[in-house]
Amino acid sequence: MRLAAALLAILVAGTACTRVDGPTVGGRVNSWTIPHTLRYATAEDISGLNPHFYPQAVVNLLSELTMAYLIRWDEHNRSYPELAMEVPTKANRGVSADGLTITYHLRPNVKWSDGVPFTADDVIFSIAVVLNPANNEVGRGGWDLIASAKAPDKNTVVLHMKKPYSPFVETFFSTGGANPCLLPKHLLAQYPNINNVPYNAKPIGIGPFKYVRWDRASQVILVPNPLYWRGLPKLQKIIFKIIPDRNTTLSQLQAKELDMWWPIGGAFLPQVQALQAFTVFRQPGYTYNHYDFNIQRPRVSDPAVRQALRLATDRVDLRNTIGHGIGIIQDEVAPVTSPYYDPTIRNTPFDIASAKALLDKAGWKVGAGGIRAKNGVVLNLDVASTTGTPDVDSQIELVRQWWKQIGVGMSVRRYPAPLMFEPAADGGIAYGSNWDLIFFAWGADPMGDFTPEYGCKSFPPNGQNDLRWCNRKAQAAIDAFYAHFDPAQQIRDDAVVMEQLDKDVPTFVTTLREDIWAYNKDLKNFHPNNVSPFDNMMDVDI
Repeated sequence: MRLAAALLAILVAGTACTRVDGPTVGGRVNSWTIPHTLRYATAEDISGLNPHFYPQAVVNLLSELTMAYLIRWDEHNRSYPELAMEVPTKANRGVSADGLTITYHLRPNVKWSDGVPFTADDVIFSIAVVLNPANNEVGRGGWDLIASAKAPDKNTVVLHMKKPYSPFVETFFSTGGANPCLLPKHLLAQYPNINNVPYNAKPIGIGPFKYVRWDRASQVILVPNPLYWRGLPKLQKIIFKIIPDRNTTLSQLQAKELDMWWPIGGAFLPQVQALQAFTVFRQPGYTYNHYDFNIQRPRVSDPAVRQALRLATDRVDLRNTIGHGIGIIQDEVAPVTSPYYDPTIRNTPFDIASAKALLDKAGWKVGAGGIRAKNGVVLNLDVASTTGTPDVDSQIELVRQWWKQIGVGMSVRRYPAPLMFEPAADGGIAYGSNWDLIFFAWGADPMGDFTPEYGCKSFPPNGQNDLRWCNRKAQAAIDAFYAHFDPAQQIRDDAVVMEQLDKDVPTFVTTLREDIWAYNKDLKNFHPNNVSPFDNMMDVDI
């Protein structure tokens, strides 16, 4: 699954001023700092806390702090073992020579936060939950390749695969990419499915923190997990404040009612940089802003329409006007900082004349009100967006002006973020089909596996391919990626996927985001990566 989230030097902005906010107290820079308590917001609300069903970035952050995973990711986006003793590879014989057997050796003497021992039975049970068709899992790509899962003893899990599957490192219970967490069998085995169980509102995990409560529409409170196998973290409380509007989030940061905000769009950066009590931390990201077309809908099923709309979008103006110059302009979905980025994919220029010519050639004629039509299909697009995002609203109005010049109209509907990303079975907008175009962002993964978003078998409710795009060449490359454990070969596989996406334009990237964090200058030892920013919080303190 992916978040609805590089080895480069970190660029720091807005940190040169040294004036403090009042006198220092107890060694702190800011007098308003609450010692050992971190208050943060992401400018969105949540529908639930179980990452099996809610692949929002905010849910993933909370899960990194609280839930149980086999693998985590360090500050350089490299995998390291959590509840597994080591990351299985062919070199350490955790992966068989033919790639068909994967063995996890589990960390002994580990307990769930309620005190019950964690064993291989929990891993076997969690796999069964993902594969249970009665559960509203966001996707099962890769999981459906498991032929059998066995536990020869309480600390060993052996997976026999139908065919090799190299992205298992990330997909199978890893924090990177909003993947499912491990689940406690002793609490959930009694249910035929876990779609609506109380656990989803207050999960039990094996992280450095545990949930105290979720006050809906207000906050989620976490405290240290005294049973965590690594010991106690330094923070004594974490409060995620539910603020679904970016302007309000900025106001609370200005009022010093927050210690951290992420992600911050370029439109808000000048105001945030003016807050001298905060550090502004900036690095190239793995999240890409994009426009997705639901290509099964008649208005956008013609590649010429999608190509014309890409040509008629001035991404430089969008970045400079709406994003205040923040973000990296690129056509492909692979982050420019990732090892699988393809430099041969050139950026599409802004060219209204060429966009018109494409539509003319494809038979789309200008009709009433200047809107084009063909065979009774009128190019007035149904657009889905989120509430509480004024910068996106401004972006839509700019795009509306450009697209009107080529004879394309827009009808915009805005939805709360939780509804936008609900599972398809629960009426989630993104995974439904009542739109032609949708605006949001995906978080790329550290390995370059594009199955969840672009695989032919990943149409909702079986995955996150909201485009309903199925390309034979791309799918062949995705399948080949599974069998290739050599990173160099995987990069060549990804290049084919990038090439076909560029040709068909079922989606197009506006900008690759820069990760911009604002946090209290009293926060120490915080080093977020691109794929799981809260994975390494044991030494973070305030």
